[in-house]
Amino acid sequence: MFKVTKAAASRIRKSAHEGDAEELALRVAATRQPDGAIEYRMGFDEVGVEDVLLNSRGVDVVFASSQKELLNGVVLDYVEVEPGEFRFIFLNPNDPHYRPPVED
Repeated sequence: MFKVTKAAASRIRKSAHEGDAEELALRVAATRQPDGAIEYRMGFDEVGVEDVLLNSRGVDVVFASSQKELLNGVVLDYVEVEPGEFRFIFLNPNDPHYRPPVED
């Protein structure tokens, strides 16, 4: 199942509000690269008939049913990668370059 962290959900809701897209779902698209890595795209969109729709932390997330295998088990987070620089990141165990976070 695809999950959204609390920080990501908060930022997604804020972006939807700022972009007047509160009635739309967050569409996630994933593409496997030649080296096996997975590249992601996101944007607000309507839900299609063949789409997978789920809700995580109050955020509707949609993706093409053909991408279910690539996105299974993914966690979408919003983190500070450098001081003052925040970014969405995808933690995906299906990506051969994935390294699980080290817990203290």
